[in-house]
Amino acid sequence: MAVAARARASSSLRGLAVLRRRPPVRSIHEGPDTIDELLDRHLAKKSPSSSSSSGALDGDAAEAEARRRLTSSRREALGLYRDILRVTRLFEWPDDRGVPWREVLRANARREFEEARGERDPEVVARLLIGGRDAVQQALDRLAEASRRMVEAEEAKRRGGA
Repeated sequence: MAVAARARASSSLRGLAVLRRRPPVRSIHEGPDTIDELLDRHLAKKSPSSSSSSGALDGDAAEAEARRRLTSSRREALGLYRDILRVTRLFEWPDDRGVPWREVLRANARREFEEARGERDPEVVARLLIGGRDAVQQALDRLAEASRRMVEAEEAKRRGGA
């Protein structure tokens, strides 16, 4: 019932937005259409008024902002790396060479993180983090789907043999 009320309210808000000749405001829960749209929506834009006459003060403020952004990105990257390590625990079977997939995935993740270690451009870092999160989610989805199919096959075998 709350969903229906929310949908009615949302449709009436969209109608008001059309009357005002503004594009409708999209909720973050609706999701972006592209990665570029996501980045445009959530990354801070450089303002043209950033070049003021007080250079030393602006330099300190810019340095503090860069340090804050770097710390935030570092925290997100470390969180992503920990999530990758947690997810790889689920990949127990060996590959064609007999090496467990867990080790292969961890080595690949380590290599990619090392390659991106020196990246300072916040936009590139954000793209890498978004891509990494997406890859982890896709791997989990595929693993869950394969597990579901295996369970269904096992149940079908039991039903057929019983």
